Amino acid sequence: MPSERSLPDSAAEYDPRRSEGSSVDKFMIPIFQVNRYLNRPLASLIVRAVLRTRITPNQLTFVSFFIGLAGAFAFSLGKPTFFALGAVLTQLSSIVDCADGMLARARNRMSEYGAYLDLILDRINEFFLITGFVLGYYAWSGSVRMLVLGLVTLGLYFLEVTVFYLMETYAGRGIRCRSSESRGLLLFLIFVFGVVNRLDLGTYVLFTVSSVMNLHLLYSFLRPRR
Repeated sequence: MPSERSLPDSAAEYDPRRSEGSSVDKFMIPIFQVNRYLNRPLASLIVRAVLRTRITPNQLTFVSFFIGLAGAFAFSLGKPTFFALGAVLTQLSSIVDCADGMLARARNRMSEYGAYLDLILDRINEFFLITGFVLGYYAWSGSVRMLVLGLVTLGLYFLEVTVFYLMETYAGRGIRCRSSESRGLLLFLIFVFGVVNRLDLGTYVLFTVSSVMNLHLLYSFLRPRR
């Protein structure tokens, strides 16, 4: 959920496997830290390729955004071939989304605007990806039950996002935490279930993950303080 473009505390050398920040990311079991072990190492290749060019971090942010929208559109077409295409585009968008912040840190050109641009476009991307995922499966299967479950899952995910940012604001961290493992896992799950043409199973898993994360956030906030 947090942005890869969040402002760092220093301009230290960036380790693509480093994962630090929110309570959500610390809650993630290491094997599920997709950004740390998959996306950032691949994104570092993009950064090396564009580091000495005129390509800016904000341009990479928009590239990631439009790739994600293309993935959402592919899902919405409601055919297994396009489900696989949407899945691949979703994961590619996730990788490029890691590269923009890494490029900004490599050039020591972090900005408040860039961080918020990434946050806003990420949320829009997630809305269309999950919606395309849900509507595409409905168009293919005709299952009203899965449509309702998918829309509930969409609501739960954005409830999770809302509660997360409220908690970060309350804790005084704002958007400064650097990792985004929860979002990386979300997009990776969409990728996996799209490739194997099991969007129904993917909807159940996303529903479960969002429910668990919401409960974890509420527990983290409501638990007694020592």
